Amino acid sequence: MDTQYIIVDLQQGSPEWHTWRSTGIGASDAPTIMGENPWKSPARLFSEKIGDVNPFASNAAMARGTDLEPEARKRYQSISKVHVVPACLQSKKYEWQIASVDGLAVDGELVVEIKCGDSVYQKTSSTRQVPGYYFGQLQHILAVTGFPYIDFFCYLPGLPEVNLRIERNDRYIKRLNIAEESFWNRILRHRQA
Repeated sequence: MDTQYIIVDLQQGSPEWHTWRSTGIGASDAPTIMGENPWKSPARLFSEKIGDVNPFASNAAMARGTDLEPEARKRYQSISKVHVVPACLQSKKYEWQIASVDGLAVDGELVVEIKCGDSVYQKTSSTRQVPGYYFGQLQHILAVTGFPYIDFFCYLPGLPEVNLRIERNDRYIKRLNIAEESFWNRILRHRQA
């Protein structure tokens, strides 16, 4: 099977994974670069990428989400009937464009982004739409994979799961690729100075 990405053999959360994340622009960086992240500015992200400041530390809600992810992945698999595994991906077109995905189908044809937070669950379940601050993350993953859609799966124990299939937006991805490449080139220029 010919794909637009390669799978990088890393364990998410490992020291090697953290080092790898500094070698490119990841999916969670995309909303910040596109000005859609209400919690982080592009200037802050740039400072993190060049090592001037440490990335924001994980909080209790983020830790809970990480802890719930394996359980959520099992529920997603049960509902979708698709076996998925966490994976680290790198674009073949843009080496700097990377993504740590929550679930990649073993046949390499489907990807899922899992969210286990209270706020994102409430927003997604009430509106049946992805919160705007996650749109860039999803489109970045679609840019890396070349897939036509991504599943956005929200999970909280004891509540009905929410699974939205989000289609690829090529117009947005074109703007995203330009913005990310410009951002990455600024990082490279700074590192070479």
